[in-house]
Amino acid sequence: MKTDENFLLGLCQMATRVAKEENLRQAQQMVQQAAQEGCRMVVLPEMFSCPYQAALFPKYAEPAEGETVSRMSAWARESGVVLVGGSIPECDEAGRVYNTSFVFDEQGVLLGRHRKMHLFDVDIAGGTCFRESDTLTAGNELTLCETSVGVLGVGICYDMRFGAMAGEMVRRGADLLIYPAAFGWTTGPAHWELTLRARAVDHQVFVVGAAPAKLAGSVYEAYGHSLVADPWGRILFQADETEQLVKVEIDRAVQAKVRAELPLLQHLRGDYRILPQQ
Repeated sequence: MKTDENFLLGLCQMATRVAKEENLRQAQQMVQQAAQEGCRMVVLPEMFSCPYQAALFPKYAEPAEGETVSRMSAWARESGVVLVGGSIPECDEAGRVYNTSFVFDEQGVLLGRHRKMHLFDVDIAGGTCFRESDTLTAGNELTLCETSVGVLGVGICYDMRFGAMAGEMVRRGADLLIYPAAFGWTTGPAHWELTLRARAVDHQVFVVGAAPAKLAGSVYEAYGHSLVADPWGRILFQADETEQLVKVEIDRAVQAKVRAELPLLQHLRGDYRILPQQ
């Protein structure tokens, strides 16, 4: 497939439960369903194998050579899709734990991994209090993956709030921005749609937010609302909070038209400086 051709994108908005094996089976089923219904790229949500609780991340963590990564590779290969594997807790040889997204091509070959760069440490009065840094280590590299459907710039959740990061990925060639993310019910209604659409408008790219579904009674209830915005900032689809497979047609002609009519990218640069006042 040429990268200027349209393709069908699938987002697996699944609820994440306590049992890792149950989560993996659900993810596999949704990836397979997406492929059967014509999707060429499939995206899983943030921490799809593990409840979103900082204290649990080390307990669920696996190395990059572990079972979950191996199974994701098999899902991509068997279904013939580009797979952005949401994220899982990944541990390294030194015992550090990262919030990591693994990306595979249609043959199951690992194209890259993104370790979440901006950790979610917040204390919102009357709302969310969370400290990823209690158990996670931040990544320090941008992640771009060249695929049959385009060049993916991958971030994870809190990364999406940093426009300079998105801008640098686009400057380096990304034409789709993919954010597996697990916003909650404090920041979700306020900033989820706004932030994703802003990244789309700023950088004239399709922007994908792939979220877990809400699971009532869980310690951290995800907002859901998986969303795809086009390069004009229009919402192509936004889910509610329930479990579902989201399918969206990515029309490359829209991107080309927007970039031709409003040529922002020729001005995108990474060396801005503040000039002294005259």
